[in-house]
Amino acid sequence: MLLDLRACESTYETQAQVCIVGAGAAGITLARRLGEAGIDTILLETGGADHEDAVQSLARGKNLGHDYWELEESRLRFFGGTTAIWGGRCAEFDPIDFDRKDWVAHSGWPISYDDLAPYYADARRRLGLPAKQEASEIWQSLGEVAPAFARGNLTTDFWQFTPETEQFTLRKCDDLVASPHVRILLHATLTGLKTDDARETVRTVEASDISGRRARIAARHVVLAAGGIENARLLLACNLGNRHDQVGRYFMEHPHARGGEIVKGELWQLLRQFGRHVRDPQGNKHAALIKPSAEMQQREGILGSAFNLGAVQKEQSRQIATMRAYNALRHDLSPSARNRAFWLKAKKTVLRLHEWVDPARSRMLVAGGWSAAAVIRAEQAPNPDSRVMLGQSIDALGMREAALDWRFSEIDKHTIAVMMKAFAGELQRLGLGRFDPAPWIDEAETLWHTDPLICTHHKGGYHHMGTTRMSGSPREGVVDAECRVHGMNNLHVAGSSVFSTSGWANPTLGIAALGLRLADRLEKDLAGVADVETGLRRASGDY
Repeated sequence: MLLDLRACESTYETQAQVCIVGAGAAGITLARRLGEAGIDTILLETGGADHEDAVQSLARGKNLGHDYWELEESRLRFFGGTTAIWGGRCAEFDPIDFDRKDWVAHSGWPISYDDLAPYYADARRRLGLPAKQEASEIWQSLGEVAPAFARGNLTTDFWQFTPETEQFTLRKCDDLVASPHVRILLHATLTGLKTDDARETVRTVEASDISGRRARIAARHVVLAAGGIENARLLLACNLGNRHDQVGRYFMEHPHARGGEIVKGELWQLLRQFGRHVRDPQGNKHAALIKPSAEMQQREGILGSAFNLGAVQKEQSRQIATMRAYNALRHDLSPSARNRAFWLKAKKTVLRLHEWVDPARSRMLVAGGWSAAAVIRAEQAPNPDSRVMLGQSIDALGMREAALDWRFSEIDKHTIAVMMKAFAGELQRLGLGRFDPAPWIDEAETLWHTDPLICTHHKGGYHHMGTTRMSGSPREGVVDAECRVHGMNNLHVAGSSVFSTSGWANPTLGIAALGLRLADRLEKDLAGVADVETGLRRASGDY
């Protein structure tokens, strides 16, 4: 059922077994799975079916640390959220990503890869991805042979892409709208969580719209699924889950950077393998990447960052007109459905050309001003000083806006330095060419260098992770292994804000897997409550 708070004449009051706050990838996946299980669920969305300037302004905030996207532009507030402009890039965490590493402070999840593996398989099916394959199997299906990097050094892997990139927008969620067990309430922004006197159980969820309409929902379980910045902001605003000052800390992104360039050698072979999207015989789309092996991470004391290769303009060149126009489409136009369709069509056209037209890249490089560069998509180490806080400004609903202090750690840069020097050594050993690491890597005063010409999302992937991290102890994080807020009975968090570490993998597949795992946990809990209530009724003679 689809409802709109703006259409209500007075305060909308209702109850549900589960109330989910936020209709992005996490909230929609969770609601869909709960609806399939017959659980009465209400899904609150701050916006409507499409972009609205007034609602989007609720995302305003202040950047205090390393240069980042304007917070108002860094996530979208309508049904589907930022996945409305998602490119469909997916990957799984590696098993080592869940481990506690003695060379990475604050690392380690309270769950393992094996705990998440069955939910990854379900998430893949729901996203239209093929079953998990080893990198060697994908190389074989593509008729390619990966570079013979030394064992225990660099290795290769793949991103995979969903066949449908807009599957979380409202027009793609007819099943949720038609579900007899799910209600979607649009224009409902969380403004308060009312608890019992012990502040251990959420009794009521309060929501408002900028029109002045209000909602009040009583639920047995409440799930915050509003994204890595908003989840922290809401918990801080409600003063919940922060007994040990952990809410908002450990903000991580996947920052991008120029790692260096191939100055001579087998440019076209390497760009063909690591610089474009390719399709296997079944039509599945992949993009190859290079990353440090688990052995290399442990031996060198580094993170699991990844990189691909790209034919890009040299640093400090004047950006070509087509890229300026493309970026204008992405940044200057509002993200309405019409503009998103226009932008995605332009993007798909460019990517299709990259799949088939290698000679075009050759001409660009030969023309000068271009290079075959390593495009870094980095893992960030969890850093408690990199954090989301409440700012001093107040939004239209009377809530304090977010403030982001994004920070880097020495190991973030050290990882890139080790990887790039290892790549240079491997190319030389294999006779594939010469690679020069980027100068910033050896600059002691530079912790991270952002290059506007390295890719269209040059600052980072809009991946907000870690601010309500999963931990075995409330002194080290915000939620437990079941995504329940430490010290709370029925308040949970879904999405990448619960990531303990960020890995190299794009977060959406992991968000979906964790959402499905949480759904199983809630279903079992609610079934247990139903069994207890049935037993009590039988004992009292009311059954």
